[in-house]
Amino acid sequence: MRVVIFGATGMVGQGVLRECLLAEDVREVLTIGRRPTGQRHPKLRELTVDDVGELDAVRADLTGVDACFYCLGVSSLGLDEAAYTRISYDYPLAAARLLAEVSPSVTFVYVSGVGTDSTGRGRVMWARVKGRTENAVLDLLPNGYAARPGFIQPTHGAVSRTRWYRIGYAVTRPLFPVVRRLLPNQVTTTDGIGRAMLRVAREGSPRRVLGNRDLR
Repeated sequence: MRVVIFGATGMVGQGVLRECLLAEDVREVLTIGRRPTGQRHPKLRELTVDDVGELDAVRADLTGVDACFYCLGVSSLGLDEAAYTRISYDYPLAAARLLAEVSPSVTFVYVSGVGTDSTGRGRVMWARVKGRTENAVLDLLPNGYAARPGFIQPTHGAVSRTRWYRIGYAVTRPLFPVVRRLLPNQVTTTDGIGRAMLRVAREGSPRRVLGNRDLR
């Protein structure tokens, strides 16, 4: 497979990138973002863009892609709905629309989150924006999926780029084993998400919206 990853420098993206590079049936991993990952690997090719919402310059690179794992995201803290919509709706839809043109059979997995509002009209801003994004991806791409992880345990050195998340993970790290035992279906890992995405790319899934239990 030829795989493209958006958001490979984020915590989830780091885990997905690791699993793609390890997978024997992935021959090329293309990352697209505003900054390089800092990694080196024979399979890895990186493209940096100034604006993730403007992808015409990488149209040829996205032609013939087998799977796209869209892990780019941002915390809604401190953002109004317009700013959050640009990053969490406009950006992923720009990628999905271009791939629908140049790689129409692509498996596109959009990383959303537990609590996302499928109606797109709820009171919680981030949940309704991501709900609208999920719906648009599923409508646009026949092999489009939404992944809704719950509590994510970073593994194999994956680190969040959001300072408050890093602090939270550092504080709660000793509790991870307890949480996994008490709430196993609410917890996943960065590498587990990567393996789940690859399985969807290989085999598809009867569910197009994958909750944390499905990902596990």
